[in-house]
Amino acid sequence: MQIAMIGLGRMGMNMARRLLGGGHEVVAFNRSRDKTDELVKEGATGAYSLEEVVSKLEAPRTVWIMLPAGKTVDDTISRLKGLLDSGDTIIEGGNSYYKDDIRRAGELEPAGIAYVDAGVSGGIWGLEVGYCTMIGGPRERFDHLEPVFKTLAPEEGYMYCGPTGAGHFVKMVHNGIEYGMMQAYGEGFEILEASEYGPALDYAQVSHLWNQGSVIRSWLLELAEEAFKNDARLDEITGHVDDSGEGRWTVQQAIDTSVPAPVITLSLFARFRSRQDNSFSNRILAALRREFGGHAVKKR
Repeated sequence: MQIAMIGLGRMGMNMARRLLGGGHEVVAFNRSRDKTDELVKEGATGAYSLEEVVSKLEAPRTVWIMLPAGKTVDDTISRLKGLLDSGDTIIEGGNSYYKDDIRRAGELEPAGIAYVDAGVSGGIWGLEVGYCTMIGGPRERFDHLEPVFKTLAPEEGYMYCGPTGAGHFVKMVHNGIEYGMMQAYGEGFEILEASEYGPALDYAQVSHLWNQGSVIRSWLLELAEEAFKNDARLDEITGHVDDSGEGRWTVQQAIDTSVPAPVITLSLFARFRSRQDNSFSNRILAALRREFGGHAVKKR
């Protein structure tokens, strides 16, 4: 199948490579042409503008967008709307908010351009093991594009989740769960580190051990094992943790539907806390303890 990939970052580049390896014809475009040139050497057809992307696709065209969520995606879709024809399809594969999917599909519908949302998980390992893919949009477009999803995913690793927005909605909740799991692992290892046993423990070995039949075994623990092998106490990095936005959207969805989600919510707030050095709120806590109880404070 012929498909264009717009955005050749860490995910888009390897997704394009996996599609090429699966026998698909890929038209590749990236804002910086060096990434496009790199993929051309691997068998892709290069395009150096959105106009060229569309001109090199045969109707009905399929364009997959892998760009940072938000304005960049909206601007790209707006430009593509003026270039594509009725019957063509845009797949948005980044971390878009599902309500943005619904809006975009409505804006494209009068032009006869279909919109498919694909939540993709797999990170930098996806090229080798495949990308877990959660798809929303018109069922007939999913059926037509299924060979693409089948190539990208591991066996049984893709799913039609429902109408527009469903794919990114399921991916949003997936990422919210991921926040909670990562926070639990982080807190567990910190409890170990703070104990009398911590200094003697090899955390790479602990991670490996817990993945041998334990109820908390996971791919995240495999990654933790590799991280500890490379830096036994993670001294080479700071504890600053960003968030992509999907954790926030998951918490907002929980609020909107009155679903108690304390673990995911607190894990999101922990990420906010990680970005503060000597936070004002903690200084207030220390000052209050000094005032009401005479507790010692540490001076800067």
